[in-house]
Amino acid sequence: MKKTWLLSSIVSLSLLGGVLMPMGSYAAAADDVNPTYSDEYDIYEEDTITDDNWYEDFAEEEPELTAEQLEFENYLDQVFALESYEEKAFAALESIGSSVNSSNRKSMYLKLTNTVIPNYTKYVSKLKQIKPSNPELKKIHATYVKGSYNQLEGYLLYKKAVSKTKVNYTLLKQGNAKVTTGDELLDYTQLQLYAYARKMGYDI
Repeated sequence: MKKTWLLSSIVSLSLLGGVLMPMGSYAAAADDVNPTYSDEYDIYEEDTITDDNWYEDFAEEEPELTAEQLEFENYLDQVFALESYEEKAFAALESIGSSVNSSNRKSMYLKLTNTVIPNYTKYVSKLKQIKPSNPELKKIHATYVKGSYNQLEGYLLYKKAVSKTKVNYTLLKQGNAKVTTGDELLDYTQLQLYAYARKMGYDI
């Protein structure tokens, strides 16, 4: 399973105030700001750009985002908005532990039924509602949805496996296979998003 995998992978993009910035935009602005120092006092000379007009000049140097960059940032905003559902589901999963037996079967069943599956179902459902228009991003998102849906199928199998007094280890194994498939698809999605971000001009 992947805990907030997208968020943890994309935050390595250049960020300022929570807004993704294209690679080189600040470097270009910085090149135009060359304050000089007084040899005697080692302080900014009077003709150095002041805080107020420096901000204005700095802002003017920022290149406008392309349509593709704007869509990508909007896409990430939509995905990040779903984070709470994913976090609740994985927090409950982690509290269950990795081994299942007759003593913790009921606890696992309740957590899957009351927290994991409802939250992850909302997560996948809302994820499917995100509709990128860019063909490449659309394809990446389809893999993302498929991976998440495989994980949900795995959790549903877990629930079925512990729904009765005797744990059904065959169903648990099937559930693990689904979750593993989901992991692999999400790993692939992560690589695709990194490549796409670099293509859009983001420094990662």
